[in-house]
Amino acid sequence: GTNKMLAFTSDCTPRYTTANPYEGAKQAVAEAYRNLSSVGAKPLAITDNLNFGNPEKPEIMGQFVHVIKGLSEAAEFLNMPIVSGNVSLYNETEGRSIPPTPTIGAVGIIEKPNSLISGKAREGHCAILVGEATGYLGCSAFLSTIFNRNEGNPPKIILETESQIGIFVRSNANLIETCIDISNGGLALAAFKLAHLSGIGVQIKRGDNNFLFGEEQARYLIACDFDQAEALMVSASNTGIPIENVGNFTGNHVQLGDSKIYLEELSNIYSQKFEILFS
Repeated sequence: GTNKMLAFTSDCTPRYTTANPYEGAKQAVAEAYRNLSSVGAKPLAITDNLNFGNPEKPEIMGQFVHVIKGLSEAAEFLNMPIVSGNVSLYNETEGRSIPPTPTIGAVGIIEKPNSLISGKAREGHCAILVGEATGYLGCSAFLSTIFNRNEGNPPKIILETESQIGIFVRSNANLIETCIDISNGGLALAAFKLAHLSGIGVQIKRGDNNFLFGEEQARYLIACDFDQAEALMVSASNTGIPIENVGNFTGNHVQLGDSKIYLEELSNIYSQKFEILFS
């Protein structure tokens, strides 16, 4: 009998929790927070699914302890109480453990229909980056996938910044056509996903790898028209939120700097990869 809506998400990046269980666990909560905020939902609560190897091994128990500390700190700061959960231990094959995988499920509430962010990018929309871009590539998907390297710490999680920018996005829902949080794969993957879901190409002006594939946290990519972008810039300036126009949505290509490829070609790879891998 109300117009309220619920939003749900689940997240974890085992690459991060393997490198740094404490920061990786904070990141799992922070990404769930961003996923909910990106559709206009106020984050409410968490359920967790803690998957680990054999806790009788000191290094596995160490992962477990630090993950719990990270989850607790992030959940408390972001006001997302953990209301339920379960633990799965001894997950290993021939003595080799799975990565520590504290999967976070989260729920948020959308109080009224005009708070929902659910549109699509359209021809001529601006691509607006909210949050600071430092080009941090440590522990990134780019480093792991392209160079088969996994060194470095995951990006630092600053919970106060996560909260401030999440509130900014939710408070300006009326100026946002569609929005996605930036995490695994950085700005490049976020831009492609918005283009793929909207059925329109995207151009990102800068082409340096650090800018495109860095995975620093507390960031969102927004699609909106020029007038909405101007209003967002003013609002961000008034609240000290970093914001930048990084490109636009147009045509039928994904263009990153000087490199471009047909959106349809990338979309086919993205949509069919799971079937190809398991067929």
